[in-house]
Amino acid sequence: MDLQLEGKRALVTGGSKGIGRAIARQLALEGVDVVIAARNAAELAEAASALAAETGRRVIGHTVDTRLDDSVKALVAQAAKVLGGLDILVNAAGKPGGQAPPPKLAAITDALFWDDVDVKVMGYLRMAREAAPYMAAQGWGRIINISGLAARSTGSTIGSMRNVAVAALSKNLADELGPQGINVTVVHPGLTRTEKTAAVVAARAAAGGKSEAQVEAGMASNVTIGRLVDAAEVADIVAFLASPRSVAINGDAIACGGGIRGAIHY
Repeated sequence: MDLQLEGKRALVTGGSKGIGRAIARQLALEGVDVVIAARNAAELAEAASALAAETGRRVIGHTVDTRLDDSVKALVAQAAKVLGGLDILVNAAGKPGGQAPPPKLAAITDALFWDDVDVKVMGYLRMAREAAPYMAAQGWGRIINISGLAARSTGSTIGSMRNVAVAALSKNLADELGPQGINVTVVHPGLTRTEKTAAVVAARAAAGGKSEAQVEAGMASNVTIGRLVDAAEVADIVAFLASPRSVAINGDAIACGGGIRGAIHY
């Protein structure tokens, strides 16, 4: 299938590593020029150089702190300038889940909650607020918000709250922006293999006196495909949602955790 992405222009936050980097890579492989944004300038420079060399597309790094309105405004304006416009926004900046036990009630401080929500919920809103006018002016755009399956399960109070909020944000934006040609969707990855997974597995194996194979099997025990989903596989789904071919999907949540057993979502 031709995703009709050749020549499109994308901005991906959280694009220096993990799922965000995998998304930027797949978009570039589909012919998209990409600005990747994150806080760490050195990591951005490495990622942009490597992705540009691999894909042959323009991949440009730009620092951002999505908690700061001025930083977001500067990023979006610069991305639109260097790319000549903006067609696609992927919000993937956020504190990763699943790498450490989430805090229990007594350990949840105001600062811990608000910092997490400021990055992932308000940060996504700030990015959409700045990017949407560029898309509306041309009558076409895609906004994809990376959330997570904590929205559908208990176990992480902050994780569930922030991810449900991202889903609510996405549906509200879809209803408002859809008539202007902008589709907005939310993607819920589960526990996903990234460049950090090997170290997490090794640490858990050492702490628990288990083999790494046993630890990883436990991590995937509730996944119906029998293994962890790779970040590149999440990126495949996002690339489709970013394309003109996804026009029939707007305001909906797409789960990509490999099929979690139990609950029915409809």
